[in-house]
Amino acid sequence: MSDDSADTDTYALKADDLQEMAVPKLAYEPPAPKSYRPRIGMIGTGGIANSHLDAYRAAGWDVAALWNRSRNKAEEKAAAYCPGARVADDMQSLLDDSGIDVVDITLPTEIRAPVIEAALMAGKHVLSQKPFVSDLDTGEALVRLAEDRGVKLAVNQNGRWSPHLGWMREACRAGLIGDVVSIHAALHWNHGWTAGTPFDDIVDLILYDFGIHWFDFVASIAGDRVESVFAMAAHARGQANRVPLMAQALIRMEGGQASLIFDGGAAHGARDTTYVAGRDGSLVSDGPDLGNQRVTLTTASGIARPELRGSWFNDGFAGAMGELLCAIEADRMPLNSARDNLGSLALTFAALRARATGREVAVGSVRRLDG
Repeated sequence: MSDDSADTDTYALKADDLQEMAVPKLAYEPPAPKSYRPRIGMIGTGGIANSHLDAYRAAGWDVAALWNRSRNKAEEKAAAYCPGARVADDMQSLLDDSGIDVVDITLPTEIRAPVIEAALMAGKHVLSQKPFVSDLDTGEALVRLAEDRGVKLAVNQNGRWSPHLGWMREACRAGLIGDVVSIHAALHWNHGWTAGTPFDDIVDLILYDFGIHWFDFVASIAGDRVESVFAMAAHARGQANRVPLMAQALIRMEGGQASLIFDGGAAHGARDTTYVAGRDGSLVSDGPDLGNQRVTLTTASGIARPELRGSWFNDGFAGAMGELLCAIEADRMPLNSARDNLGSLALTFAALRARATGREVAVGSVRRLDG
């Protein structure tokens, strides 16, 4: 074809001129049960517990008991967020309390699994901090135990209720853009504040500690269509951290692809952009940071720009617990179930292996975080 006869629109040099359309109503905000009012117990009251407890207080949920290895910390959290809560002398006494219906476990991953098991054996519904296990075999065993005991086991993947990620996920679930063919997220920010902190001891600080939210986002949309992943990490020139602040992952999907770019060494001009393409439309979210995002839905019918409400902190934590409570009330599987989260962990573990080996890794072939 000669230059004179080329159709410039075909080369994507001009965007479609589409009209504004009505914004679809989607249930992207933190859900709450209609009448179910359980008594909640919390095991572990470290720093992240502040966000949990603040969200539960705002929602009006009853946190009835707390336990922490350091009793002083539990007492401080009770005084600040739930003055009526009992501070348990030992963890087992909290689990043995017949008045506690749901247990929120925020302990570190390396000691969490036996506590989840004990809570399930005690007949409690459980919300586990993420990642809920460090190996898939243990995770599968806990999922089976929960199902055998007739209780719900959910994971605090709080990013699922970040307003922009939640709206995009629900738009995909509602079929607004048809079959998804690509998912891409690019984050550019300064993660250098972690230098000299315990975070600086995490080899895969960006891909694992930070990136797990976006691996979960991809898995929550693509599901079992995710096939394999290649990943890499790099030190940003001049960074103070010992561990890489930059990382990326390329994900092979059945009938599509996904990519994640994490520029944690960008000192100025932060930007966060997420793009999801489907056969019938696309979604894009863009903004200077995770708390300031504008979402656009584009289809053949036009363009919709929802006015999002809420924020990741602490709506994400209200969403994770609220979804579990709604699932208990309706006797259904929570969207953030541990069974569903196994797919997110499989993708994450494969990405870490790919980064370490420099090779593409099949999702599901790596069973352990360090294996």
